[in-house]
Amino acid sequence: MAFVINNLKDNSNVVVKEQLGGFTVLEYLEDLSNTSPMDAQMNYYMSRSNMRKKQLMIELRNSEVTLSAGAMQYMAGHIEMTSGVKGVGGLMRNLVSSSVTGTSAIKPLYKGTGTIMLETTYKYLWLINVDNDEIVVEDNMFLACESSLTLAVSARKSLSSAVLGKEGLFNLSAKGKGILALEAPIPSEEAVVVELQNDVLKVDGNFALMWSSSLDFTVEKSGKTLLGSAASGEGLVNVYRGTGMVWLAPLMDYKAPAIVTK
Repeated sequence: MAFVINNLKDNSNVVVKEQLGGFTVLEYLEDLSNTSPMDAQMNYYMSRSNMRKKQLMIELRNSEVTLSAGAMQYMAGHIEMTSGVKGVGGLMRNLVSSSVTGTSAIKPLYKGTGTIMLETTYKYLWLINVDNDEIVVEDNMFLACESSLTLAVSARKSLSSAVLGKEGLFNLSAKGKGILALEAPIPSEEAVVVELQNDVLKVDGNFALMWSSSLDFTVEKSGKTLLGSAASGEGLVNVYRGTGMVWLAPLMDYKAPAIVTK
């Protein structure tokens, strides 16, 4: 059997923003499904603000991918879906991971040959080629990945300082070799990438979207003393120490990050 998906890639209202392996990011230039003048007005201003719907298409060729729960919109072809959980022990590990990272405990596995279309989103879709590395991502950014990547929990080195900084203690990490798809709050071309070689990066705020797991990640006082921190007006900062890379979102709608290298 065979299938053809018409009026998708060949639609003049759809453009291919990025492609990596079997992963393709589609963007809809306009939302044509207006049902009222209010819808038309909202869609006009969203389009002018570069807020356009995007959709991830995954083409499988006798391969496997892991998706975020509820992300699939439709699929065509000989594709089998499983829970991705291996026994009771696997479920317990996933439940623990879910409780500390804020992600779903069940990340379904799709395997076979065919096409999977994910739900549309106004967020920005990043495709990352993880090459025998381990990347830690901020909560709720995971969308999909090739099953050759191992998803795990990454803990901060200093739990007490993380509690004081009111930050999450754990994040999701992707390790191995394969393609990782993320839903990000900014376009990838806006991200600032800081490469550290046995150095230190301090960020005032949640502006880091992902980072190398090789970095020690803590929350510390911005100054050497509490008085010094108070005088600087910063207080506690996120600290990334060692050798690796950090992806920052400097234009996010927070207070501008104070970035210090040492």
